[in-house]
Amino acid sequence: MSPAARAPHFVRSLERGLAVIRAFDADHPQLTLSEVARACGLTRAAARRFLLTLADLGYVRADGRAYRLTPRVLELGYSYLSSFSLAQIAAPHLEQLVENTRESSSLCVLDGDDIVYVARVPARRIMTAAITVGTRFPAHVTSVGRVILAHLPQEELEVRLAHAELTPLTARTLVSADLLRAELDRVRRQGYAVVDQELEEGLRSIAAPVRGRGGEVVGAVNVPVQAGRTTLAALRRDLLPPLLETVAGIEADLGMATGQVPVSSRGTGTHRSSSSPRPPAPRP
Repeated sequence: MSPAARAPHFVRSLERGLAVIRAFDADHPQLTLSEVARACGLTRAAARRFLLTLADLGYVRADGRAYRLTPRVLELGYSYLSSFSLAQIAAPHLEQLVENTRESSSLCVLDGDDIVYVARVPARRIMTAAITVGTRFPAHVTSVGRVILAHLPQEELEVRLAHAELTPLTARTLVSADLLRAELDRVRRQGYAVVDQELEEGLRSIAAPVRGRGGEVVGAVNVPVQAGRTTLAALRRDLLPPLLETVAGIEADLGMATGQVPVSSRGTGTHRSSSSPRPPAPRP
């Protein structure tokens, strides 16, 4: 957030403290004082005060000259997940989907320009992408992200596209706002998204939206596969039907949890009750 955009209530010290926590990640599990200061744009003295405060609170520990996060940091994310009923409701449905397809599956939500994994059930197979709850990816290059973006209000979507950094992650990544807009239009019409090796070479994924009680898209469920063993035709033929059944089950349970029947609009462009017949899976 730029200084001009900060509201009068904005607490800069809190922003800096959170920046120190976010400086640690899978690629940087431990950092020296100088590295934290450089990553966060702080002086060494300020970085030291933040690190020592976090250490006093139990979120950071010193390991020689370096610092690393402690498991207590998980409390911050757990507070969200424990209050986020969607992840809890989706979990058994994801487990059943993985058992039926023998492929991994995840539930993701949109956070800024990224999608965040909030529930995940891995298959008993090694994938090149190391993904866990809390993993983030740019929304526009993922199947779950495109499903959610495609169902945003048009005005909001246009603002996002106007400011999007469409950085190519592979040779297949869409980097044109016009092409991405056309793809999102198609996703909205058909009710699901397929991304073919745009996030990572050799990785394909299919996703469908999960709708809340009012028909709004509250998240998306995906099934990723290795491109070398699953064709795009097989992805749609074999995995789309169980994927759609899974999100229908999640939506039904969401409706029971909220006391209302969720509505859906998979590939129709209009809302309808989740008890209405689903569109048949497309032919390969």
